Amino acid sequence: MFKSGVGFLALFGLGWWLLATSALDGAARPIAVGGGCMVTVGLTLAARRFLPASAGAPFPADRRRRFNQINGLQWLVIIVIAVVCSRAGVPVLIPPLVALVVGLHFLPLAAVFGQPRLRVPAALLVGAGLAGAAVWLADGPDGAVRFTVGLVSALCLWGTALWTVAGTASAAGRGVTG
Repeated sequence: MFKSGVGFLALFGLGWWLLATSALDGAARPIAVGGGCMVTVGLTLAARRFLPASAGAPFPADRRRRFNQINGLQWLVIIVIAVVCSRAGVPVLIPPLVALVVGLHFLPLAAVFGQPRLRVPAALLVGAGLAGAAVWLADGPDGAVRFTVGLVSALCLWGTALWTVAGTASAAGRGVTG
């Protein structure tokens, strides 16, 4: 499963990072984009290097089905958010609301994977969405909303990916299995 989800976390972290960097001007933006790409590649390579082959094994059918249901619902809600916010003339609210949905989707995934630590990115992503909404409510510019939500969300997902790789590498170094 893309090496225990690290690949997904890294790639979606890059997506949020690109959202954040869309608020930057001048030379800062391409430098920041390049840095984000390097972080993503680094995390993906670290997962390949340090996570065991079993981390990429397919889920049992019941877990895979539940995973697909949770993600399908998440994407459906995201599409509804995008359509409603666009038609209502407030596309700036799409990133904060999407961050809320993505954060909330980690709660049932924590149960599916038996990984209570997934509650941490759940809380951080919900916080990112709330922070972005607070910036908007305070009449902050659209770029500040994008930057706030994108930065916190990217760092959250990349941090979770790093936590996964480092935890596995540390456990392997101590001779702990599975």
